[in-house]
Amino acid sequence: MKTVLLQNGTELKNFGKPFIIAEIGSNHNGDMLLAKRIIDSAKSCGCDAVKFQSFNDKSLICKAEYKANTKYNDSPKKHFGSLEEMVKKYYLREEQHYELKEYCDKIGIIFSSSPFSKEEVDLLVKLEVPFLKVASMDINNYPLLRYMASTGKPIILSTGMATLAEIDNAIHIIEKEGNTQIVILHCISIYPPAYEDINLRNITMLQQTFPYPVGFSDHSIGTHIPLAAITLGSCVIEKHFTIDKEMPGWDHEISADPIELRTIVEQSKQVNNSLGSFHRLVSAAEEIKKLKFRRSIVAACNLTAGQIIGKDDIISKRPGTGLSADLVDYIVGRTLKSDIEFDSILKWEDFE
Repeated sequence: MKTVLLQNGTELKNFGKPFIIAEIGSNHNGDMLLAKRIIDSAKSCGCDAVKFQSFNDKSLICKAEYKANTKYNDSPKKHFGSLEEMVKKYYLREEQHYELKEYCDKIGIIFSSSPFSKEEVDLLVKLEVPFLKVASMDINNYPLLRYMASTGKPIILSTGMATLAEIDNAIHIIEKEGNTQIVILHCISIYPPAYEDINLRNITMLQQTFPYPVGFSDHSIGTHIPLAAITLGSCVIEKHFTIDKEMPGWDHEISADPIELRTIVEQSKQVNNSLGSFHRLVSAAEEIKKLKFRRSIVAACNLTAGQIIGKDDIISKRPGTGLSADLVDYIVGRTLKSDIEFDSILKWEDFE
């Protein structure tokens, strides 16, 4: 199984330390002060990275779609104006990318983004982001995949809406550019998905199918589903994030708030640490506890020298510092060398 290494030395591997990405997306609402407040909050929650979306009013949506004024949100929350008006307000300008990257560098959190065109790939490369994120909708956008892969940067590939064959094709496209630094994210592109549609076992399936680390891009409400994904070895958890779910905008309502994100960050580490080894081990702490909680063979009554021990002459009680209870069959039939008082812990030297 391959390990993906980011430029800051972070290793992404199955069952490794979870890498937590706060997906800010367009939750900045076109307001850089708000964007920085959300970044600050993600940093205080302990996230490894924040992620935005890099598009503009011409690189993602065509005129016919603007004219149709299509509604993309799964959320019932109302938004202002037309689709075109929202896109123009919410997209990050080039200079804002530089501003936010500089701010992230200053406070010590990774800046990343999903580019939606070649020009935006170029912008992110100039910004020296540590990886490029492929949005689920672009898993079959082969020209963009090739261009992203050709940069040599690690590729995080979301798989929402994709069949296994489409995932396989996308990986081959990236590999053909000589790029094998790939992380696959299981993803369901519904906001939020029904629990029966999340199919977390796909994480295990993807781990067994491809030689690359697998993570989870989560669109569920709450904290329990991404934590469950950690138990399956997810190396990356990506979660939409806001500081106020009541704000207008595309994703605020389905995003985690600071309390939820901090829970995910802290408990994901605890869950990962608790997974331990596939091999059965007894910890040093348990070895010590054995001495207190397991039982030793003791005299069930007063015993005399020369007596041959019968099964009713001994019993097992705490502590576990003497002959262990599983040695009963080796003790019955032995002859005592000296008198033994009731409830005394027996020792090998008590027998002939």
